[in-house]
Amino acid sequence: MPNLPASHRLRTGRYAEPNRIYLLTTNTLHREPIFADFALGRLVVGQFRRAQNLGLANSLAWVVMPDHFHWLVELENCSLRRLMRETKSLITREVNHCRGRSGPLWQQGYHDRALRREEDLVKLARYVVANPLRAGLVEKLGDYPLWDAVWL
Repeated sequence: MPNLPASHRLRTGRYAEPNRIYLLTTNTLHREPIFADFALGRLVVGQFRRAQNLGLANSLAWVVMPDHFHWLVELENCSLRRLMRETKSLITREVNHCRGRSGPLWQQGYHDRALRREEDLVKLARYVVANPLRAGLVEKLGDYPLWDAVWL
């Protein structure tokens, strides 16, 4: 393995495993609230759907917040590194095109948490999609447009 900065490697001892469930989180550069713009947030959603349609990952739950996203996925025919690299890259290209901007959109790296099948995934999905409530962006979840979960 090349000697990359820690933000580009999985945690020590961790490897990306097909059919494993992961909670992925990444932040915009300088936590800029790019996705407060609903249309730009839909670009993120489009990339989640693209990954699923290509058989890279099965989206179980997600929420797009103004300055980050949480994505609960079952990894399929892809590595975590490839999934996140492609997703972030394609979102950046689309956002830059729509906003007439250039340059990076995301902080380097991402946070991943591998989950055991025994964990209460429905409870975790509810936690993920309730982020807008905890952040005070809405008073009820139905008022926030950028979330979904297969169980809810």
